[in-house]
Amino acid sequence: MSDDMTTQVFKEEAYELLGELETSLLELEDVPDDMDLINRVFRALHTIKGSGSMFGFEAIAEFTHEVETVFDKVRNGDLSITKELLTIVLASRDHIYSMLESPSGEGDPAVGEGILESLKDFVSGKSEITVQNAEDVQPELVPEQPVQEKVIVTPTEPSSKHEKLYQIAITPDSGSNVSGEALTPLMKELSNIGHIRSEVFHAGKEGSKGDQWWDILFESNAESLAVEEIFFFTDVPISVKIREIAQDDFEEPVDAELDDPDDFEPKPIKKLGEILVERGDVPAEAISEVLADQKPLGELLTQKGVVSKEKIDSALAEQAAAREFHSSKKKADVSSSIRVSAEKLDYLVDLVGELVIVQAQISQVVGEKGDSVLTALSEELERLSDELRDSTLGIRMLPIGTTFSKFRRLVRDLSEELGKKIELHTNGAETELDKTVIERLGDPLVHLLRNSIDHGIEQPDIRKSKGKPGKGTITLSAEHSGGDVLIIIEDDGKGMSNEAIKAKAIEKGLISADAELSPKELFNLIFEPGFSTAQSVTNVSGRGVGMDVVKRAIDSLRGSIDIDSTEGKGTVITIRLPLTLAIIDGLQVRVEDGYYVIPLSLVEECVELTRKDVEDANGQQFVNLRGEIVPYIRIREWFDIEGESPAIEQIVITGLEGNRVGVVVDTVIGEHQTVIKSLGRVYRDVEGISGATIKGDGTLALILDIPKLFRTVLAELRAAS
Repeated sequence: MSDDMTTQVFKEEAYELLGELETSLLELEDVPDDMDLINRVFRALHTIKGSGSMFGFEAIAEFTHEVETVFDKVRNGDLSITKELLTIVLASRDHIYSMLESPSGEGDPAVGEGILESLKDFVSGKSEITVQNAEDVQPELVPEQPVQEKVIVTPTEPSSKHEKLYQIAITPDSGSNVSGEALTPLMKELSNIGHIRSEVFHAGKEGSKGDQWWDILFESNAESLAVEEIFFFTDVPISVKIREIAQDDFEEPVDAELDDPDDFEPKPIKKLGEILVERGDVPAEAISEVLADQKPLGELLTQKGVVSKEKIDSALAEQAAAREFHSSKKKADVSSSIRVSAEKLDYLVDLVGELVIVQAQISQVVGEKGDSVLTALSEELERLSDELRDSTLGIRMLPIGTTFSKFRRLVRDLSEELGKKIELHTNGAETELDKTVIERLGDPLVHLLRNSIDHGIEQPDIRKSKGKPGKGTITLSAEHSGGDVLIIIEDDGKGMSNEAIKAKAIEKGLISADAELSPKELFNLIFEPGFSTAQSVTNVSGRGVGMDVVKRAIDSLRGSIDIDSTEGKGTVITIRLPLTLAIIDGLQVRVEDGYYVIPLSLVEECVELTRKDVEDANGQQFVNLRGEIVPYIRIREWFDIEGESPAIEQIVITGLEGNRVGVVVDTVIGEHQTVIKSLGRVYRDVEGISGATIKGDGTLALILDIPKLFRTVLAELRAAS
């Protein structure tokens, strides 16, 4: 990433934080004792300072650090919020903005000095605190809105990433009729290994059999054997012929006719007649006979009754598609991109989400009507909406390496400042995430890295005395895990001391002195606001704000964060995030009259739970699954749902981080394309629910927070043991 790009990224973030800072300060004037607002102001200042230092805006970092120090006294109760203090901090906010706008990044030093002097006077208790210098120099400082964010979108036609093109001919077995619905599972399996470029369907004459067929053009990187295996085990009574269309068969655009009857010789450019002969639709002798009429081959063949017009249209479709496919392969190395407003992309995703909801409603109505024509149209609409959804979400996907790259400077500069030798390794930079997730992930990663550098990695002489290399290592990696992405930050530093964390927690009144907590529960305490085990406050850390910011940010992304640390060896922090925040595939279930959705990426299988199974377990919520004891949680009990459980319930077995937990529901309904809607403020903090979606009939279904339920079950097991 160029210096200009990194600077713009920092400025856009800083503008947003300054806006939040100003709003919080103005609200504080009405409610000066609101600790949530005070923490918001402090977090904004802390983040501006940290990011400023990372991107080389040292003047902004130093100035903001002084303002932050004063507000830290407010957090600790040493200073009270007054109008005078808010006036000074608002002037500080305006000065930071002017520094951002200044070419030098320093603004007017006289203004900054005047503000800092006013802060010192306020802290020392002097009266008549003013910020006249700031007002005199910037009398009309009205912050402008930052430039609208732009996202680079690179068009990715399906053909640009697939190397093989196949023609798949499907015909029902003799005496059978096959509906499009019966082929839907096969089409979905094809879509898993490639892209269906076009599909031609011929229904035959009304009431007749044996005149029904499908011609499918399919592109993929898979070998022909893998394509054949999809149809090998199907129960649908069909015959399938698959052939690969050679890449050198369509090197130049051609007409759908032959100019000369004698022109029917093998050439690099495949003609319509050659396609029909190769596919077995027309004998070569018939081609030679009709060419004598000197008319377009397709028209002649149709007039002679050799082949139907539908077959001609299908072959012409193959010719055009193959020409386009192989032509695009030649241009695959030429990339093009356009800059699109992020706001437009967000609006497009919203529209696609609404389309998915309407499509689900149409499918439900059509299913009730039972009309075959409407059913076929509904199936086609579902296929198109699926492709549109995947394509739109794909546009928003960006490699996380765009975020990783900016941390190298952070590690380099901060390690030098602290006199440490630290090397940063990154893995999985090509792992893709939704643009919104990447943007909101940057700040938590900054805090985690700064903590690893300051708290985790020891000084070189200390490391050597412990038998470690003088240079410490921090590894930042990303990888896919089902429908999620794992972000892992690992260091080989001193690790965390359970005793130190427990002592600090007792000091702050978070736990009692006789409390017995597992290491995982102890580590979770560091996410509490104001919690820090640092012995001294520095420009890097020690104020107890970083991990609070991290936890809030990860929770807002519907993610989870886990810490595993060994004293003397190092710490591993794992962040689990969803690929996208917009649309997911889910499994719809029902409990009493309520409907719920479980992310399909976490579902492994569904099994029955009878009352005898419950009795055999002697009241323990476990199920014996092929010799493995799997704990489960009842949704009916979790949400205090009234009513009696059915005689046979369903357990949805979910898997996460190598563990398995069952979710007991009344009924499993089936797959559901889930457009995620955020919950209102009243329901936002309800444990066990991460969002909601709209069903086909217009009613709501709640999305279960499986990671939260997972943690609850495992915590109960540990407590019981």
